[in-house]
Amino acid sequence: MIRAKKKFGQNFLIDESIKRQIIQAIPNDLERIVEIGPGLGDLTQKLIQLSGKIECFEIDSELYEILLDKFASEILEQKLKITNADALESWDEIARQDYFLVANLPYYVATNIILKALSDSKCKGLVVMIQKEVALKFSAQPGDSEFSALAILAGVRGDVELLFDVPATAFNPQPKVVSAVIRIIKDRNLIGEELVEFEKFLKSAFSSPRKTLLKNLSSYSSKSLIESFLLKYDLPLTTRPHELCVALYLKLFKEAKNERREESSTR
Repeated sequence: MIRAKKKFGQNFLIDESIKRQIIQAIPNDLERIVEIGPGLGDLTQKLIQLSGKIECFEIDSELYEILLDKFASEILEQKLKITNADALESWDEIARQDYFLVANLPYYVATNIILKALSDSKCKGLVVMIQKEVALKFSAQPGDSEFSALAILAGVRGDVELLFDVPATAFNPQPKVVSAVIRIIKDRNLIGEELVEFEKFLKSAFSSPRKTLLKNLSSYSSKSLIESFLLKYDLPLTTRPHELCVALYLKLFKEAKNERREESSTR
């Protein structure tokens, strides 16, 4: 009997109805699916029915050997490829061609992996199970208290759907938190190639969520620019970070970026 390893954040999904719901959430006719953390391979077995090309990345060497044995025929038929590696350290291999990401993500790496997939042009979308608290941050709407830089970074790439909750009883061992499954279909790129700078801008905007946007962004651009922007869109100077929509963040970023460029050219 294989034991879940705490160092890898392992919680094996055992609920068949949840597995079916995850499979139903994945688009049909995908050419390549990448699964991160296949675990015991229960979801992998179902994914093989969806696509002729499944690639799994499993960090646990013991589980890797179990998977090689379990899926020997599928590997031989080249329906499945399994790599024993840390997905974040093997992203070049993941991103060598277009893919759709599916994963039951360990809580400690979930945010990093989702952000990596969002910024990767080869990733066409994802269906992932994560801690509900994180799922709410990615799927929140402007005005929600959970609305954050994560929701904006997802929103500039596609629509985020919080599909359903997953209770602790669906896993073995049971985690101490509720999980949730989100889906993001990447169908736009509203930020172009300026993602790194946009992330810096958002980091400033949400540096202290309870403070005003005017206060937070003073480290990124001039107070006069932010005041002028808020007044132009009939927003109070006390507007807080979670109260601005994605479209307005993009416009404010453009103005702040132009200001910084002008300041740089005059030095």
